[in-house]
Amino acid sequence: MGIVALFAPIRPIVCCALVFVLVDFVTGTAASRVETRRRGQAWYFESHEAWRTLLKAGFVVTAIGMMWMVESCILNFVELHLTRMFAGMVCGVEMWSFLENASLLSDARLFGWLRRYVRHRMKKEIEKYENS
Repeated sequence: MGIVALFAPIRPIVCCALVFVLVDFVTGTAASRVETRRRGQAWYFESHEAWRTLLKAGFVVTAIGMMWMVESCILNFVELHLTRMFAGMVCGVEMWSFLENASLLSDARLFGWLRRYVRHRMKKEIEKYENS
C-alpha cells in the first residue's frame, strides 16, 4: 500500500500521457490504412506496431514514475516540476503526431494550419527559453 500511496499523486499525469499515446496509436493506425489504400495497396494490421506502442507506454509510465521519485524523494527541497515537464513533453510529441495523422486522414486545411501553428509556437517558446 505504501508504493500505491507514493505514486497516487501522479495518477492523473500518467493517465493523461497514456490517453495521448492511445489516441496517437489509433489515429496512426487509421492514417496508415488510408495512406496504404491511397497507394492502391492492401493494408494489414501489424501486431508489432501494437507491441511497440505498449512498450512505449510502459517506458512513459516508468519514466514518469522515476521522475516523480526524483522530484518527491530526492530533490524534494526544490520545486522543479520534472514530472509535469516530462509528461508535457510526451504529450506534446504525441499531439504533434496526432496532428500529422489528422492531416492525412482529413483534407481539412485546419489540421495543416494547426501543425504549422504548433511548430511556430514551439520554436518561439524554445527560443524564449534559450534566451532567458
